[in-house]
This record gives sequence, C-alpha cells and structure tokens, in this order.
Amino acid sequence: MKRTRIVLADDHTLILEGFRSLLESQCELVGTARDGRSLVEAALRHRPEVVVLDISMPLLNGIDAARQIRKALPETKILFLTMHANPAYLREALAAGASGYLLKTSAAEELAAAVQKIARGETYFTTGFAEDVGERSGTPPPTISRSRSELTARQREILQLVAEGRTAKQIGGILNVSVQTVAFHKYKIMNKLGLRTTAELTKYAIQEGLVG
Repeated sequence: MKRTRIVLADDHTLILEGFRSLLESQCELVGTARDGRSLVEAALRHRPEVVVLDISMPLLNGIDAARQIRKALPETKILFLTMHANPAYLREALAAGASGYLLKTSAAEELAAAVQKIARGETYFTTGFAEDVGERSGTPPPTISRSRSELTARQREILQLVAEGRTAKQIGGILNVSVQTVAFHKYKIMNKLGLRTTAELTKYAIQEGLVG
C-alpha cells in the first residue's frame, strides 16, 4: 500500500518526535519544521500530500503558513493539530484551506486515521469537537476579531514578529524588506488596531493566538 507523504511541523521538539512516532508506520515523513517559515519552505521543496501543522508557531503562524502552502500547492491537504479548542480558530483554519482540525489531546487515538482520511480527499475533525467546546463554554462560539481580519498578510507577519520581541532590523532581514518598511507597517497596524505601544501589540497578538 502506498504510504502517504507528509511534512510535519511543531515548535516543540519532543512533541514533534511524539507525532513522528505515531505516523511513521503508515506514512513517509519527507520533512519536518519547527517554525512557520521553515514549514512553507519544506512544503515547497518536498511537495507532500499532507501537511500537519500547529496554529501557534514562531516566525509565521500556522494559519498564514497554510494560506501560502495552499496557494502554491493547491493539491496538498492541510491538517491542523493544535491545543486551540476554540471554534473561531476552526473557522479560520477552514478559511485557510484546511481539510482537518485535530486537538492534540486526541492525537494518540486519531492522528494516523485523520492523515489517511485527508489524504483520500475527505475531511476530519476531532470527535465531538464542536459539542465539547460548546458544553464547556456555555456561550456562543467566540470569533476572531474583525480588526485582525482587516490586516494584510504582511501586516500579520510583522505583528507576529514584533510580538515575538524581534527588532525592526531583524524583522527586515527575515522578510527581506527595509527597516523603514517595517516601521511603516507597524504604524499602520497600530492605527488599525487602535493600539499605542509595542506592549499592547504583544498582548493583542497573544490574545489572538499569533504568539504562544
């Protein structure tokens, strides 16, 4: 039987190795990554059938990484494997082109089956995910803030990097843009979000799941 080719990403080495052990008997692991930018590069290099990734990852969050991968490799399937049990993130994942959304707490029982199902062109979601979240919250599902949705892809990248504590020079080097361009985007971000300081930007990014 043909083994599904996958690229696996998580920023925690022990977790990454644990997921590898769950998949290696049924899948061909062609690449791993510990941040969103390395993940996009690995996906473009190996062109896997399935990419398994988290939402919160350094340098580039999983949602934006998924968007880039799907744009370049529309045939590659995306499975989110995350701790974010918030329906708002599920909706964002689907909007980014995901075929599946699995909570890490269910990985041992469901990960291998989820990958195989998605590779066949089906969808997969953690068993009882929506109902479980609703029972615990007792409130309508929260949504990702409208102001974040109004940010451009480049602005989301810069917001995350600022929140990770990187300097304008470091951000410019990562994105291959000038320090002045970084400063301009940061100013636009703060205007759109109604924030005044880097500390407020960082707090906002954490609340939105851009930074763990």
